[in-house]
Amino acid sequence: MANSFTNGEVWQTCLDRIQQQISQEEFARWFAPIKALGFNGTKLRLEVPSESYVSQIENKYRDIFGQTIFQMYGKQTCIIYAIPDESRVEVNANTTAISNYMAQNDTSSIKNPFTIPGLRRMRFDPQLNNKYTFSTHIEGECNRLARSAGRTVALTPGSSPFNPLYIYGGSGLGKTHIAQAIGHEVRERHPELQVLYVSTNKFMAQYQTAVKNKETNDFVHFYQMVDVLIIDDIQELSGRSGTQNVFFNIFSHLQMAGKQLILTSDKPPVELADIEQRLLTRFKWGLSAKIDTPDYETKIKIIRTKAHSMEIPITEEVVTYLADNISANIREIEGALLSLKANASFMGRRISTSLAKDVLKAYIQVSQKEISVARIIEAVCRYYDIDEQSLNSSKRTRDLAQARQVAMYLAKQHTKLPLAAIGSAIGGRNHATVLHSFKQVTNMLDTDKLFRGQIEELEKMIIG
Repeated sequence: MANSFTNGEVWQTCLDRIQQQISQEEFARWFAPIKALGFNGTKLRLEVPSESYVSQIENKYRDIFGQTIFQMYGKQTCIIYAIPDESRVEVNANTTAISNYMAQNDTSSIKNPFTIPGLRRMRFDPQLNNKYTFSTHIEGECNRLARSAGRTVALTPGSSPFNPLYIYGGSGLGKTHIAQAIGHEVRERHPELQVLYVSTNKFMAQYQTAVKNKETNDFVHFYQMVDVLIIDDIQELSGRSGTQNVFFNIFSHLQMAGKQLILTSDKPPVELADIEQRLLTRFKWGLSAKIDTPDYETKIKIIRTKAHSMEIPITEEVVTYLADNISANIREIEGALLSLKANASFMGRRISTSLAKDVLKAYIQVSQKEISVARIIEAVCRYYDIDEQSLNSSKRTRDLAQARQVAMYLAKQHTKLPLAAIGSAIGGRNHATVLHSFKQVTNMLDTDKLFRGQIEELEKMIIG
């Protein structure tokens, strides 16, 4: 090995292999200037023009460089960087560990992912799904706050007032999509930052393994290295006092260090059960952004976009039919489209409204009646035991005012009428009154469980 190195053959082979994996411009800039000074069987000494070369290799080319060194110089090779006329920068890079680590993306499957030796600062897989970016996300009124806050966080992670950013809403509404999109945006804008997405269940499993192996300190230190930590389904911490305690320590450390936390949940912080008050208090420090069920216009956009990405030839008539009859979440939209594609492909059927009707019968509950404002008014009056004339009058008693607001909210949610038309149908109010009523009811839904139950009962009456 020494003779080969002296002749420069081994190092030149390393450069040749690296050159095959990156662009000519990158190679000329970052690798061609590196000179091999010596190799004693364990330590490989390399001369680099400046410390910025070391940082660039660590941040961007670590896996390519580390694995190539491992292949050519052996498993236990350590790299020593020397900068001319400056003190040497020594980094013990165990390339076996690098190679093994890079081959395993899922940190939960590594025996001990928290004490990996390597270059100055080991980079780890962010665990992000490439499909979940802002470019593939459909913006609507239902998710605008969470999306806008997420874009702000990605610009200055840790420095925005939204720390933590707490995104909540029902299942299948796109919380994970927005959370991971933030991660992708951060990596693009700030490649030097460590981003990690992990579900709460995986976090708990890793912690249990760390406790079992007596590696709790390593576990905590690993998470304290993260610059942008994305935790999905934080409500799963409910009742897990030990995990809550270690998460509190990680959370507090990251926040004090100016790092960014992004949490998702199916409930707002105020409704989380069996979680320590000190954690709930910190969840409320930043911004809590709710994601609602997609409104009609957003559903149309989602159906069109999903159909295009799935290469499904779909007419506007079918798009409208799906939007009219799918009232739940994005996953149901994807399921219905996938079923349409499968029926068309395997059964030789044309994608039409007729086929859409057959598909929806099997996969979701289709609305049997078109919902009108008149139907909503009838249901509200029956539920609150008031007459239609009183509802449409100018009387402003508390019960009547709330019933009107509920009727306007339901009309906006379940009909395609513009705000002015809804207001006209409910006592001749204007669009501003309808918008105010919608916001009032939305706020009450977030804070009043009893009221939310009433709205759910009304919606069953209307849809059924």
